[in-house]
Amino acid sequence: MSNENQPNVKQYKSKSGSSMNLRCLTEAAILVALAQVLSYIKLMELPNGGSLTPAMFPLLLFAIRWGWKSGLLAGFAFGLLQLIFDGAYAWGWQSMLLDYLVAFTPLGLAGVFKGKKWGIFAGTVLGCACRFVVHYISGVTIYKILAPTELLGMTFTSPSFYSLVYNGSYMLPNTVLALVIAGVLYVPLKKYILAQDLAG
Repeated sequence: MSNENQPNVKQYKSKSGSSMNLRCLTEAAILVALAQVLSYIKLMELPNGGSLTPAMFPLLLFAIRWGWKSGLLAGFAFGLLQLIFDGAYAWGWQSMLLDYLVAFTPLGLAGVFKGKKWGIFAGTVLGCACRFVVHYISGVTIYKILAPTELLGMTFTSPSFYSLVYNGSYMLPNTVLALVIAGVLYVPLKKYILAQDLAG
């Protein structure tokens, strides 16, 4: 029996893979752009950088849908945009590296929970915690020149404690906000969040 009229399985898989890659890139562009727009909605802003915005959720959502590898790239792209458009708070190249390019990249680690029923919630906590660690390290190593300093009516002489309080004062509310958004959208967008529309 001739195989001339049989479908080329490899060719089909190649086309299917290319289509998924294109969709991934398209969603990345849309959600990173949405995150950038949402970053201008600042519900709270601290004097030396750091703010409360809904910007992280689109990045976390993308990572949950496409996995941590694609999520890391999306986080890096967002960090680059933040550096370009909001880099006034950077203190030299070290701050540019840590507080922007490195800090937003680990949000993509939320993608390790891809396909999990409650992955968006666990991923949000993981991604935000990793971002906080980067900011904390930056505060201890770079912004230590600000100590002693006053914050929230207290005087800090320890760079490590100051960094913990300062970065925690906006990262904890950001984490809670992202979890609230995830909770509100989970039921209506469950199929999308769990990437069930990508199956098959």
